[in-house]
Amino acid sequence: MPKKKIRPHSDIAPASKSDDQTAAAEESSTSGTLFVVATPIGNLRDITLRALDVLAKVKLIAAEDTRHTRKLLSAYDIHTPLVSYHDHNKETAAPKLVAKLTAGEDVALVVSAGTPGISDPGFYLVRMAKSLGLAVVPIPGPCAAVAAMSVSGLPTNLFAFVGFLSTKAGRRRQHLQELKDFKGTLVFYESPGRLVDTLADLISELGDRPALIGREMTKVFETFYQGDLSVLRHELEGQAIKGEITLIVTGSTSSEQITTEELVERLEDKMKNQGLSLSLAVREVAQETNQKKSDIYELALKLDRDTEPTPEDQ
Repeated sequence: MPKKKIRPHSDIAPASKSDDQTAAAEESSTSGTLFVVATPIGNLRDITLRALDVLAKVKLIAAEDTRHTRKLLSAYDIHTPLVSYHDHNKETAAPKLVAKLTAGEDVALVVSAGTPGISDPGFYLVRMAKSLGLAVVPIPGPCAAVAAMSVSGLPTNLFAFVGFLSTKAGRRRQHLQELKDFKGTLVFYESPGRLVDTLADLISELGDRPALIGREMTKVFETFYQGDLSVLRHELEGQAIKGEITLIVTGSTSSEQITTEELVERLEDKMKNQGLSLSLAVREVAQETNQKKSDIYELALKLDRDTEPTPEDQ
């Protein structure tokens, strides 16, 4: 099926003639448009005039949490009907929404906070709509990841949005190992209950790096924590952490791979000279060198075997 040109809805597109979409002479279509609308991540005033215009004039709003979105609509006296669309019903809800679009109705997609499609099921509906040649138009606005990066003071010329790590510790650490050598800044979302454990895994797998934690951004209790991962972990351990969490971590800064000989020297110093146990020495060397803990452990075992006294020495 040939793809249709994306066209702005005549009643929804901004009146400004300078707008690219308005200026473009797009062909008309009987199908509706799916508007992917960014909404506030906390403060209800963080919404664009264009987003309000779209939400007021579409036929239907597909919302991740209808109760949450209704508060936003009530604040701006918008009475557009709402329908639920979330991760648990996307496979049944998406075809119904596509049918509305195909019948010529404009639909807005929103999530509870921020930009749809970022670590949520929005992509599923967007992909289905685009596969049928339906028009999909972004209405840009707030995004927690971008907001946190903008105040982090960490490099943002190259970054990777990781989103939520696995809730299972083994898979979480494995994923972090794969990100270990990435040079750009890393951006995570995390639940408050898992934050301290995630910080511990980050230190173990990536090393102790500069980072920023944004909690409840744009809300009344907005808080930013900044410092090395070990400092943040120490500060937050034992606290009752609440709210939405965005975590920004500096990328790998190692310009060259450390040699095996250097690793052995560090292990020998910690185990022989400083008297540390094998496990503690491994942990400290892994943190200091940003090397995989499993690799350091194998070296430490070999070093420990090589230094065991032989019968002739006894």
